[in-house]
Order: sequence, then C-alpha cells, then structure tokens
Amino acid sequence: MSASSEKFYTATKSRNQGREAWSVIFRHPARLDVGTGKTGRRVRRGLGTSDEREAERLIEQLNEILRNPELWEPSARSSLNGRYDARVVEIFYDGLEATQLDFEKVREERIPLPTRDDGYRTVLLLGTTGAGKTTLVRQMLGTDPRTERFPSTSTAKTTVADTELITTEDAVFRAVVTFAPRDEIIDYLAENVSRAALSARQGKPDAKIALDLLDHQDQRFRFSYVLGRGSTADAGGDEDLVDDDDLPDNEFDDAGEVIDGDLDPEEYGHVDMGATERVLQQCVVAVKEMVARYAEEIAAGVVVGQDDERVLDELIEDALDTDLRQSEEFHQIVDALIDEVEKRFATLEVGEFRRNRQGWPVSWWWESHDRATFMKVVTRFSSNYAPLFGRLLTPLVNGLRVSGPFQPKWADQPVRLVFVDGEGLGHTAKSVSSLSTHVQEQLHRLDAVMLVDNATQPMQAAPVAALKQLVVSGIVSKLHVVFTHFDHVKGDNLPTFSLREEHVLASVDNVLKAIGEELTPAAERVLHRRIEKSRFFVGGIHEKLDPSKRKLDARTVRQMQELLDLLAHPERAADTGDSRPVFDRMNLSLAVTEAAKTFHHRWLGVLGLQPNPDAPKEHWTRIKAMSRRLAEGWYQEGYDNLMPVADLSFQLQIQIYLMLQRPVRWTGGEAPSDAEQEATLDALANAVTQKLIEVSRRQIKEDAQLTWQRAYAQRGVGSTFDRARIISHDIYDRGAPIPTAVASPDQNKFLRSVAEAIDEVANEFGAELE
Repeated sequence: MSASSEKFYTATKSRNQGREAWSVIFRHPARLDVGTGKTGRRVRRGLGTSDEREAERLIEQLNEILRNPELWEPSARSSLNGRYDARVVEIFYDGLEATQLDFEKVREERIPLPTRDDGYRTVLLLGTTGAGKTTLVRQMLGTDPRTERFPSTSTAKTTVADTELITTEDAVFRAVVTFAPRDEIIDYLAENVSRAALSARQGKPDAKIALDLLDHQDQRFRFSYVLGRGSTADAGGDEDLVDDDDLPDNEFDDAGEVIDGDLDPEEYGHVDMGATERVLQQCVVAVKEMVARYAEEIAAGVVVGQDDERVLDELIEDALDTDLRQSEEFHQIVDALIDEVEKRFATLEVGEFRRNRQGWPVSWWWESHDRATFMKVVTRFSSNYAPLFGRLLTPLVNGLRVSGPFQPKWADQPVRLVFVDGEGLGHTAKSVSSLSTHVQEQLHRLDAVMLVDNATQPMQAAPVAALKQLVVSGIVSKLHVVFTHFDHVKGDNLPTFSLREEHVLASVDNVLKAIGEELTPAAERVLHRRIEKSRFFVGGIHEKLDPSKRKLDARTVRQMQELLDLLAHPERAADTGDSRPVFDRMNLSLAVTEAAKTFHHRWLGVLGLQPNPDAPKEHWTRIKAMSRRLAEGWYQEGYDNLMPVADLSFQLQIQIYLMLQRPVRWTGGEAPSDAEQEATLDALANAVTQKLIEVSRRQIKEDAQLTWQRAYAQRGVGSTFDRARIISHDIYDRGAPIPTAVASPDQNKFLRSVAEAIDEVANEFGAELE
C-alpha cells in the first residue's frame, strides 16, 4: 500500500478529572481493532508527566511516527532509539510486536522455585471448583482458617491465577506477585461495559448495570473486589442480584455466624470509597445515556426483514456491541474505570513495584519477618473476603508466589514441598471435555498431582477428564487422590469409616471401568493400582483440627500425614529395560484420522452446525468471546470451557496413546516384562504430550490468527452462522483436517506435523515406526 493511501491518525493529550499526570489517546495504524476487523485500535497510555509542555512535546513526537508509515513496522523500533523519547517509542510499539512477557520468569527472578536437587517436590492441585483443594492447602501450610484466610476459599471461583506456595524452614516470609497486562484488564472492562449497555437497553435497574460494569460474566475478573460494590448494589430494592450461594471466603462458618466481625478494612489500605462510588454512579448514568442515544438508531438499522424476534434481539445486541465500541463515550467509561483500578496500587505502602514505562505494575515483591503483617499484606493480592471489597487487588493478579515457614502443627517432620494451586476445573456434567493447555503442560513438568474430589459427589466430569489426561500422558505414577467432605458421607447403611470408603470407591470403580472401555483395560488397571496406593479421605478440614478431641480429626490428620510422606518419598520409577517397541506407521495415520473426526464432531455441535447432544450449541456471545481471544493472541487459548487447542491436543493424545499400546513387536534384547513394557510406553506417551500440544497450538491458533480475526469481525444479519462457518471450515478444517485417500495440502501438513513429532520422540527413545 502506498503512503498516499494510508490512513493517518492523530494523537491527543488528555487528563481525567482528579489526575495530575497527562495521558495520550490515539488510534494505532498497525494494531487490529477487533471490533471492526481493521487496523486502528484505540490506545490510551500515561505519558509519565504532569508538565503540560513536556506532554505536548511527547505528543508531537508520537504524531511524527503516526505520519510516517515506514516506522510502523516492529523492525523500525531500533532506529528510533535516541531520536525519540523512550516513553514515546514504548507507547507506540507496545503490543505491536508478537512477544509476551514471561511472568513465571519474572517471579523466578525474585523467588526461585526449589527443585528436587534441593530436596523439594512440586505438587499441582487439581479439582472441581469448590471441591476443597485450597482448603486442603491451608491445612498443609498450617495457616489459620479464621484469622489468616490464606489462601482464600469460597464455593464459587476463587483461585483464578497460579498460586505457588513454598514451605521453608527459615524465618523470613517472602512474596512476589505478577499482574495481568493493562491491555488485558482494559479488554475485560470493555466487555463489562458492553454487557452493562445491554442491560441498560433491556431496562434493567441501575444496580444490575453497576454490577455488570464491575463483575465479568465468566466470574474470573470480579472488579468489585478492587472497586467495591458501591451503594448502587443496594439501590432499587434489587436484593436478588447477589446469590446466597456465592458468599466469599468463608464469610459464614457452618453455624452461620459472621466471623472476624471486628475487622477494620482501613488496616488494609486507605481508599476514598465515596469517590469511587461517585465514579461508578457516573458510569451507570453514562452507559444509560449512551445506549439511549444509539439504541434507536441501531434497532432501526437491523429491523428491516426480520420477523423472528429472537433473531432480531441477537442482531441488535451484536450491533449495539459493535457500534458502541466505536464511540468515544464507550471508551471514556472504560477509561474512568481503569483509572480507579490504577489508584488501588498507590494504597500499597510496602514492597517494591516493577513497572513498565507507562507506569503499569508488572510485579510487586516484599519480605517480612512478621507473620501477621505479612499475611495482612498478601491478603490484598489473594483474598475475596467481602468486608475488604474496594481494597483488594486479587483480580489483577496473574501469578502469586509465596515462601515462608509454613508448617502444620500436626506434621511429623518438616514439609519440603511447593504447592501449585490454580483455577478450578468446572462443575457441570458436560462442562469439561479436556484440560486447558496450561494445565496439560503443568502436568508434564511438575513432580506430583493431587487430585482433590468431593466424596459426596465423587468422580464428576472434571476429575474424570484429569484421570484420562494422566493416563494418556503416561504419568499416572504422579497421581494422589484426596476425597474431601468425608464427614458429609452419611447414611444408615454407612456406620463406619471403612463402609463410607467403600461407598465412595464404588463410584471410582464405575468410572475406571468406563475409562478402561475407552482407553484399553491397561488404563483401567494402572489407575486401579495407583488409586489403591495413593487415596486419602479427609473431613472437617475447613476448621482447625484437634486429634485429641474428635475421632474424625485424628483420622484426617493420619491421612494427611500419610499423604505428605508419600509426596516426600515417591516410588522409584520402574526400569524400562533394554527392549524397544516397533509400531506400524499405518496406525499413526488411523490415529490422526480418529482424533480429527472426534474433534470435528464435538465442535460442529458446539458451533451449532450439526446437532450433538453431548456437545450442545453454545450461545453466540460465548463463541464470539472465544474467537476474540484467539484473534488477539491472548494467553488464554480459548474462553471458559471453549478451548479448541486443548481439545485437539487431548484427542491426539488419546489416539496416539491407543496406538502406543499396540506395538507390532519388541526389539533389542530379551522380551520385556509387563512392568518394563508399561514403563517404556508411559515414557513415550509423556514425551509425546508436549509435542502434540505444540502441534495443536500451531495448527489451530498461531497459523490461523488472521482467520480468527475475520471470524470475530463478522457483523449483522447471519453473522452468527458466518462466524461458526469460518471457524469450522477455514480454521478447523484447515488446521485439523480429517485425512482422506486423496490428501490435500492441508491434510499433508497436519499429518506430517504429527508424524514428525512422533518420529522425533521415537528416535530419542530408540523406538521405531515401520
């Protein structure tokens, strides 16, 4: 494109009410605005100065770049050093280059994770939301459930960022926190404003509009923790807006009594909540005025020819979202909210922030010898305790690493473990088809897995998905199963602990039988053996345990002591022997074919292109949210349980696992024993796992990003179907084509990518494909 045909944008300075520092607002000529599917993303960044003349100088430098298309390529950045202020260069090129900050590395620089060489083992906790995995960690750390509340728990989603907890024997408590990028927070706030606009169009009360502005619909980003619920949450008599089942952080104990009622929120940082409430009220008014101004015009533009009221509503909702995102009023509301969010960082009076050039925190680090003070400060980054709403930074955190002398009083010996607690796996029967790629990769590199399950409803969809993942990854030896809420397993026919155990294990046996039918009897046998060795039943862990007073407490403590001992002293890995397997290469092609078929069958149902009772059609807004995240290359490779990269990876892993269970013969020595065969095939499956994740990520995400952008950009009549068709035909059919007798270039590329991954692993282990 010639320079004369380029569209030039102009940067302007701005300063919100009550802020001294200047900001710049401009449309970026080389960054995609996924709202329109074209370049011109709106950018607002702090200039790092309160001097108006200096701000104008920086604005002019930025406008020089905006007038020069030759400088819009990432490669031009190095040529600007010394010519322009470093802040200007950072603002323009931030987000333009396809690089992501390694937040785990940032945490590692401050608090290195101890390794096996240091005598430590790293344990990943998995389980359904509300199963009690974080409560179990509290017991393992010895933190007080009433006065310390660390880590935080609730019946709803609580742990939404990786929380890494290191037990030490020294006297110092240390913490490092990494924060989600500013653009990601802005994107979530923009989705909130869009949802609030829809509520305003539907005539919902101000309280509902305010909560929509604060809390994201997927429950992951609840900005009410940061900004408070404000007086609007109680306005209009709208008591039904807050679900009684969504009480945060054990706000009520089993007796229904409020605990820590004398807590003083001011001890957790001074915040002018009145000012924040006024901002929220102004935002509600602004949303309603904006919608009133645009809604009638938008509705008029889509009414013609639409007789189906449901389709009409969908079109208006889609158009409302698209058109409002192009308005300056929309972005001013987002700006007001992000400004209030940023103010919360200033309330933290201890520790050391590392910020980017625009002033957004990348990380925070602190250490202290005072346990009570340390817990109070760290609570700001991890809690969801309602009395602290308006002072918490929890939703802004994408990683928390804490080390300190955490030791349970009941432990026989010092605990030398690293606990990694992440987001819960899901609740409903059909909400989990596969684990996220992030979890799949964690399983691959961490030492042990603690699968925490509710004994009153054992082995629902999420834990079953975890068991399958462990099997096909060849790492069942890492598994430890802990059944919580064992004190709630009751019945006239269950008078003793052993009968209750048998009752729970009967459900486990049914699940393992089903897994055996799907993944071969060998899978069932290996899981049976492992669960027989490493299963534990605990109850009453939400409170302090007193073995001297309660029989249940004494038994729970014994169970946890046995668990810690097994974690600290794992079994020695079986020897693989000298023999190596030989596989039929034709089976590899059949495995890829079956994986692709299963993947497409699920997603044709999810996208609403074919009926599938096991994968029913998802609401169009969720498909749109998924496509947006993949279009922009977000770290999350999907939206909620819509994870196409993870789904393809998991289906490939299943079929390759089944192929590995059928070697043609063994070579290189005497016939291997059953134990040696199992060890060898598990090692192969484990090595293959990471390769298949990489293939799936490249095929479905990285090579298809432009097509995801096109899918997201669909608007108007028929856009829901068009988006689904693009995803199915132009992304999935090309990225994971079903191999046929007459292979296309896409089929050849996909099959070759998988084959190269398997060949690489086979060569490394001395196996063969013929």
